[in-house]
Amino acid sequence: MTIFLSLFSVCLFIRAVASVTAPILKAAWTATADSFQTGNEPQKAIDANMNTFWHSQFNPSPDALPNWLIVDMKSTYNINGVAYLPRQDGNANGRVGGHKIEVSLDGTNWKLVATGTYFNDAIVKRTTFVTRPARYVRLTATTEAQGTGLQWTSVAEFNVYHEVEYEYLPRTGWTATADSQETAAENAPVSNAIDGDLTTYWHTKWGGGAAAPLPHWIQIDAGAQVTATGLSYLPRGSPGNGRIGQFSIQVSNDGSTWTQVATGAWIDDEAEKISLFSATARYWRLNAITEAGNRGPWSTAREIRLVRGEIEVVPAAPAASKGLWINTVDFPIVPVAVAMLPNGKVLTWSSYARDTFDGMHGFTQTAIFDPVTGESTQRIVTNTAHDMFCPGISMDFNGRIIVTGGSDAAKTSIYDPATDSWIAAPNMNIARGYQATSTCSDGRIFNIGGSWSGPKGGKNGEIYSPSANTWTLQPGALVSPMLTVDKQDNNGIYRGDNHGWLFSWRSKTVFQAGPSKAMNWYDTTGAGTTTGAGTRGDDADAMCGNAVMYDAVAGKILTAGGSQDYDGDDARSNAYVITLGTPKTNPLVTKVPNMAFARGFANGVALPDGTVFVTGGQSFVKPFTDTTAILIPELFNPATNTWTQLNPMAIPRTYHSTAILLPDATVLQGGGGLCGGCGVNHFDAEIFVPPYLLNTDGTRRTRPVINTVASTVKLGATLSITTNSAVTRFAMVRLGTATHTVDTDQRRIPLTPAGSGTSYTVTIPSDAGVALPGYWFLFALNSAGTPSVSKIIKVTP
Repeated sequence: MTIFLSLFSVCLFIRAVASVTAPILKAAWTATADSFQTGNEPQKAIDANMNTFWHSQFNPSPDALPNWLIVDMKSTYNINGVAYLPRQDGNANGRVGGHKIEVSLDGTNWKLVATGTYFNDAIVKRTTFVTRPARYVRLTATTEAQGTGLQWTSVAEFNVYHEVEYEYLPRTGWTATADSQETAAENAPVSNAIDGDLTTYWHTKWGGGAAAPLPHWIQIDAGAQVTATGLSYLPRGSPGNGRIGQFSIQVSNDGSTWTQVATGAWIDDEAEKISLFSATARYWRLNAITEAGNRGPWSTAREIRLVRGEIEVVPAAPAASKGLWINTVDFPIVPVAVAMLPNGKVLTWSSYARDTFDGMHGFTQTAIFDPVTGESTQRIVTNTAHDMFCPGISMDFNGRIIVTGGSDAAKTSIYDPATDSWIAAPNMNIARGYQATSTCSDGRIFNIGGSWSGPKGGKNGEIYSPSANTWTLQPGALVSPMLTVDKQDNNGIYRGDNHGWLFSWRSKTVFQAGPSKAMNWYDTTGAGTTTGAGTRGDDADAMCGNAVMYDAVAGKILTAGGSQDYDGDDARSNAYVITLGTPKTNPLVTKVPNMAFARGFANGVALPDGTVFVTGGQSFVKPFTDTTAILIPELFNPATNTWTQLNPMAIPRTYHSTAILLPDATVLQGGGGLCGGCGVNHFDAEIFVPPYLLNTDGTRRTRPVINTVASTVKLGATLSITTNSAVTRFAMVRLGTATHTVDTDQRRIPLTPAGSGTSYTVTIPSDAGVALPGYWFLFALNSAGTPSVSKIIKVTP
């Protein structure tokens, strides 16, 4: 790879305005594997030819999984991702399912950067992670994606990515031709692909009912021979029609005799695509073999450029005092909703499709993620006839996940972790989507709002009894006092009752902290009542902000961010602490320092040490975009009343992202998108290690260990705990359920122990409105504030 380190004359070269994540040139690479079939050697995974592939041995007998492929890039790069292309010959055998990706500087000592499960199809898979230096990259396949027990692995192409700034050749004197162009139904001639205007694009013919069929080609005549190290293709934005998927690149000096220099497949998003090679020619042809999203027989391009050179961008090393993002988790779906299960696994789901939503379909794509193995088990839930996209979610006293409404707006589905099964429950009385629900102190599930789906407006409260398996209307629980004022609500309520910030409290009450600036109490007895609770200080409506109960004993809730309007508005950085007291009285509202970043669509997580982790979001809220994404999370410390900026994540997490506390006191943040060909679908998550688990050099602290504790405890009872070393405090965090910035299940209870040495007792609060029965993480913390791995315990009424 040629790297230019000197300054370039403006008249000779054009530098990229911003850095680009791009593949590393593979010409000098070598590949090895644990196994290969003759004719399908490992080098064929890096030969820049998508029609060849490496295959583990299958004849006379297969070499059983796991199988691994190692690439040696011959030099050290600062890499931030890989792409795996399954075989392209129409045969599914060997597609990678469960996997892990590791990097090394010496080929001996390996560091995990990603794990997970790829979806079973032939489309290119992209895994992004926080930048790390590496010379060697190892892909290990642990399962075959078809799930049939097949014992082999294949890879058509394997690419490694880094962040670079490109130097482009000038396009003076260039002309462009194509096999097809649309100039009647729209002004999209081929010349648009080299005009330097990002608002125009070339489009193949589609008007008049006679779309030109694939494959297509676009050809550049540079006017004279030029030397390039790659081709840059900028796809159109949204909608994504015509984005090029499978491609080949050819060069010629006479426009007649062509030599192929690259093949591959590009991901269906709007980011700039780079194919690297080295060639000298006058004519350059990009052949579009498929459309990236299978939307139709057309091809488009905003801009085509030739690459002259590149400079690798070297990021600063992350400071352990700001936490570390350790690895990416690949999912077979976009995890729009998540629920922590009593067995330590995470239930996730999207909609009827893994990458988009649309209407009512009566089934849902789900996956259960195991933090221990890093892999996910996929399932399509059909028996409840419920598309569970954009629902209300609550965990009942027995750890069952109660999912209400969404796309199929009247439905109720229950996941029972004890039997690993989905159960259909009675329909709600009011069809809802984007509502919020809250498990009450008596075990019933309160539900209010949700005009995104079903009829608009009038979404007053109703309540579900798990014991009776019935829904009951509560006409006195009025939705009108909690409405926000949203510009989309000119023709009736649509957004104003979405995503309520609900907190179960004492005496069967539910406190509504937002997102409206007006706060309210709901009494869930009988027909329900509504009592105003004042306003959230000087805050305005804060749609798609979030609220976290970080100290339930003291009634403390942190609220942060949000915007006046759901779509197309500036987010805010406002933060407040609400202190609950007697039900149906106005709480104390204290304005605390603002976050460093304005955020909408962010997520908040209560950590065991009493701090609150706020992550993701964007400063200008616009669903299905990653523009203005905030990559730097912040940590609020109530003890010092301060915010601390932490190390940035690798992947934007905006609309439809989630975050949840894991049993080992790390945080899983994932998702975003679910919009088909929008280009911002994120089939992954990242795991964050908070500073309380790290030494100054980035190594893990020695953690206390909970040796023994009962698996169940009653409200108000004393719990005996033994540890392996001295600790100073304990904390319980209720298992969370999250979607659309809302997690009404998580709350934290600090516990002061009696005892010394390694034997302690703690007393569980006696009020079910505080220590909400159900499943909780129990953490022990030492004098340094380092938490143990949790024990999951059940608090019973």
